[in-house]
Amino acid sequence: MKNLRKYIIAGLLVWLPLAVTYQLLKFVVSQMDRWLDNFLEWLPPTYHPDQLLGVAIPGLGVIFTFLLLVITGMLAANFVGRAFVNGWESLLDRIPFVRAVYSAVKKFAEMVFSDKSESFKNVLLIQYPRKGIYSLAFQTSSELGEVQGRTGEEVVCTFVPTTPNPTSGFIIIVPRKEVTVLDMEVDEALKMIISLGVVVPTWRADQIGQLPLKMPDKATD
Repeated sequence: MKNLRKYIIAGLLVWLPLAVTYQLLKFVVSQMDRWLDNFLEWLPPTYHPDQLLGVAIPGLGVIFTFLLLVITGMLAANFVGRAFVNGWESLLDRIPFVRAVYSAVKKFAEMVFSDKSESFKNVLLIQYPRKGIYSLAFQTSSELGEVQGRTGEEVVCTFVPTTPNPTSGFIIIVPRKEVTVLDMEVDEALKMIISLGVVVPTWRADQIGQLPLKMPDKATD
């Protein structure tokens, strides 16, 4: 029975990740195809890809989305494209509710995907929800304006994700002196969070004392 249990667990470790990955990719592809179908409703039926090619191609939504992103990026990177985007954003900026949502989403995307941004570049260890209990967090910002001025000390804005869904969580503003910078990469931290702490990144014990335990001063960020 002990060997049988071992074999079953070994089999699960092979098939479970494959099954979850397959279902996730299947969901993404189906959503892309559905989005493509809704988009193609604006076109005459004779211009639909399945009519032009004579066969329905699964996953066409993913390919179309990839091409759309590349073409849009190429257009937005030149002078004419930037002028069009600026005009579009100026129009959206005049709509009260849309202005707030669009601006927040754009700033978030710029912070996450920009190489120059410090957001989501560091994995932190903070004492939350109380002293003596530690939580993984991601640094989102260290320029907090009024918040920093009101607190009277250097603070860092961090995002504490929930598990197993790291897309939700809490914004915690922590004094810089109480934040510990970890050596693990962001993707390693995400694996640890999604796996409920089962997947722990490899780290040698002799590294202790060789890495900075606290965040560097702002001058060295």
